[in-house]
Amino acid sequence: MGHVRTIAVLGAGTMGHGIAHASAASGFDTRLFDISETQLAKAHGQIEAVFKKAVELGKATAAEADAGLARLSTTTDLARALEGCDLVIEAVPERIDLKLSLMAEIDRLAPASATIATNTSALSITEIAGSSANPSRVAGMHFFNPVHKMKLIEIVRAADSSPATLETIEAVSRAMGKETVLVKESPGFITSRVNATIGNEAFYMLMEGVASPRDIDKALKLGLNHPMGPFELVDLVGLDTRLSILEYLHKSLGEKYRPCPLLADYVKQGRLGKKVGRGVYEY
Repeated sequence: MGHVRTIAVLGAGTMGHGIAHASAASGFDTRLFDISETQLAKAHGQIEAVFKKAVELGKATAAEADAGLARLSTTTDLARALEGCDLVIEAVPERIDLKLSLMAEIDRLAPASATIATNTSALSITEIAGSSANPSRVAGMHFFNPVHKMKLIEIVRAADSSPATLETIEAVSRAMGKETVLVKESPGFITSRVNATIGNEAFYMLMEGVASPRDIDKALKLGLNHPMGPFELVDLVGLDTRLSILEYLHKSLGEKYRPCPLLADYVKQGRLGKKVGRGVYEY
C-alpha cells in the first residue's frame, strides 16, 4: 500500500467535490465518480470556482490552478474510476446499505493493492470494512466541510485496519496540507460526537425559547470563540445529515443523544439547510 499517485473519489456531493479538489490540487491524478451526470457537472463547476478563488486570493498561480483542473476527470462509470487507482475515498451519502453495496463493487473493480478510505462521519467503519474481502486495507478518513478551508482529517482505525493502511492515509492527508488525529473507532469519533451534542442542545434552547437562533449563534462565536454558530453550521452540513448522525448516536450511545423534536420537525418540513435554501435560516 505504498506510494499513491491516483485517487478515486466516489460521490460528487458536498464532501466528494471538496475531497476531489483537495486531491487534484495536491498533485494526485483524481477521478471523481457519481451516478448522476448533473451532479458531476455541478461538482466540476464548484471545483473550478474554488481554484479560481485561490488564484484571486494569491494562494495559487493560474498555472497551478490549470494543472490542478487538468488532473481531475469525472465519470459515471465506476469501473473506469477504480481502474488502476492507488487510493479509493468513498464519500457517498450516510446510508450503511449504500456504503456496503459500494464496498462490494470496490472489491470487485479496484486493484487488490488499493487502500480504501471511507469519509463517513458517524457510521461504523468496522462494519463497512467487514464487508470487504480484505478489511485490513480499509480505514476512516473523515474530512470537514468546506474541505479547502478545514485543516483537520480524523483518521479512524477500524478493528482490522493495518498500520500500512493508516500510514498511507496519513501520508496522503499530509500531502493535502492537512493535520490529522488518529481515533479508535467509536460512534461519532471525536468531532461528530461533541458537535452533535452542541447542535442538539442549541435546538433544545431554541425550542424552549431561551434565545433566537442569531443570538445563540452570536453567543457561541463571541463567547466560546467558535468560528461558526451551531445553527449556521447545521444549515451548512444539512439538518437531515445532522439528524441521522444523532439518531445513530442515540441508538449506539444512549439517551443523551436523543434528537431534539424541533430538529426532527424541521427535517419533516423539508427545512434541510443551505442546500435547499431554507433551514434554521432562509437563504
